[in-house]
Amino acid sequence: MKKHIITGLLCAMIGLSACNDFLELKPLDKVSGDQLTQTPGGLKALLANIYTLIPMEDFSYRPNEGFNLHNYNGVNGTTNIAMYTDEATRSDGDQGIGPEGFTYWPYGDIRQVNLFLDNIAIAKNSNSITVDEAERLTSEAHFIRAYIYFGLAKRFGGVPLIDHAQDGDYTPGDASKLFIPRSTELDTWKFVLNECDQAIAHLPETVTKDDGIFRASKWAAYGLKSRVALFAASVAKYWNNAPLTGDAVTQKLVGGMSVSDADFFYQECISASEAIITLSGKSLYKPNPTSPEEAVNNYRQLFLNFSNDEVIFGKAYLDGTIYSNQGHNYDRNYILAQVNTGGSIRFGRFNPTLNMVDLYENYTDDGTGMSAKIVTRTDGNEVIVSGINTPNALNLSVPYKKYNDLYEPFKDKDARLLASIIVPGTNYAGTKIILQGGIVKQDGNYAVYANDQAQGKDGKIYFGYGAEGATQYSGFAALGGSEDSNYSTTGFSIRKYMQEGTVPSADMGSTTSYIDMRLAEFYLNYAEAVVESGKGDVTIAARYINDLRHRAAHTDNIPLTLDNVLKERRVEMAFEGHRYWDLVRRREFHKLFNATSRTVLVPMVDLRESTPKYIFVRAYFHKDEQNNGRTFQPGSYYTDIPGIATNGLVPNP
Repeated sequence: MKKHIITGLLCAMIGLSACNDFLELKPLDKVSGDQLTQTPGGLKALLANIYTLIPMEDFSYRPNEGFNLHNYNGVNGTTNIAMYTDEATRSDGDQGIGPEGFTYWPYGDIRQVNLFLDNIAIAKNSNSITVDEAERLTSEAHFIRAYIYFGLAKRFGGVPLIDHAQDGDYTPGDASKLFIPRSTELDTWKFVLNECDQAIAHLPETVTKDDGIFRASKWAAYGLKSRVALFAASVAKYWNNAPLTGDAVTQKLVGGMSVSDADFFYQECISASEAIITLSGKSLYKPNPTSPEEAVNNYRQLFLNFSNDEVIFGKAYLDGTIYSNQGHNYDRNYILAQVNTGGSIRFGRFNPTLNMVDLYENYTDDGTGMSAKIVTRTDGNEVIVSGINTPNALNLSVPYKKYNDLYEPFKDKDARLLASIIVPGTNYAGTKIILQGGIVKQDGNYAVYANDQAQGKDGKIYFGYGAEGATQYSGFAALGGSEDSNYSTTGFSIRKYMQEGTVPSADMGSTTSYIDMRLAEFYLNYAEAVVESGKGDVTIAARYINDLRHRAAHTDNIPLTLDNVLKERRVEMAFEGHRYWDLVRRREFHKLFNATSRTVLVPMVDLRESTPKYIFVRAYFHKDEQNNGRTFQPGSYYTDIPGIATNGLVPNP
């Protein structure tokens, strides 16, 4: 057993009043079993440990390596799940698309939860804890076990369902009972929903500071149920968009669900979402801004203020420079060069794509909710330039729209864009952010992805990257590098969750809390389930998506259509870990990525004018283009089952 199973963070999470005293206890491998399993304090210590087993895809999650990874690990340590989708890419672009090391096989963790449930039962039967304490602890364990099995089901489909510690299942000379076969995918999803119901049964409606505000409430369990049910419903409905073959399919270990199963899961999603929305007392954070500018600030602050009425469940961090195995590096890894006051040697790595930026609306508010692409040409023909940095790739005779500054194309854009993404020319931490990738000289020659320089007609010297020194610009330098790829290579950077103006001076120094569940998700879950199933209330569902738009300072109402719901989901939940799994559950990944390259925006200063102007060139992301696009194989909707040579489980397709 780990010697130090709990830190000050976990004391706060579970509400231990004497945190300092607790930290002075002997290591847990030297504490008696009775102290841990037959006292409220001991059980809370064990509970804190199993909370750390939750497979939350948060700041310390690296898809290619695993969960709760607080140690820094070079470029791999800067990988976010959004970078495996069309939302974003890492600046060097070497992380690929789709599942790359997404394996997760936590049966040791499940055993810990099962043992914890056994210990609660023993303590309850011996009157060491009250019935109320036992019921709450039991429901928390079911919540954690549901979360773990959800992590398994969305990766593997049907898995072995082990709901008890197997100590009594072994007979000397006969270990056969220890080998549990895979259940069907349908039964696995129903098992997870049942775990959620057992969590809901005795979790409190509110968690207080004395309890520990990062413990699960009843609404967190309903939230997990909504999320699980929507995933299962989507797989049931859209399986045939990417049908597979093999023994796992024949035995219904993957797929094998019907239309009626989809309807059942959609109804479960609707009911769970409805419970949160109508009964929890939760509300959208600052839902009625008076202007788009106010909406930008409100939306940005939402993610920096965990203690607001929209948040349902999340995770806290302590400063990792003080408490070992705590903290995270979100700010250090993703801060731009111009504001890198903390001296990070790996920065600028989180690059949103033009695909994402093009989704957001303008404030035309004409009742359609249509996305508004960034305007780069006067003829409306928004063409991607292939191989932009090769000679003569860029045809400057086409009618590029000329702008006066870097920021002008982004004026009047949806507040959620400007609160979530750093765009060229924006003001961040008191600094004008220069994201520029090229220069057009007076004679019509040009340079892209190089800090060339030339004199303008005004007599001033201009640079391809927008400034001379490496700390004076934030984009497109070191293109193609890896360890030194510290500049945006898409023309954009991340703003959501960033502590503007604060950069930790050492690794693991970020302490921003991670929001795992917030009310907006369940507005969107409800709306999607209603549209997809025909169940629920369409009027209420339409109101929910429009409430989110009104919070972003839109004044019109748009109709409830599947396209509108999915677009709102993407812009509202951008970079929060949903896009990857939305593409998986809806079986859209292989259609979206079929030799497909993500797109970027390359601002260039144009010196052919008497007063220099800016043009904006659409291009393919350099690393995707080098790889002839990215492809997601249908077989990747399910991850390979590990250890089949020894565990005898049926492999996935």
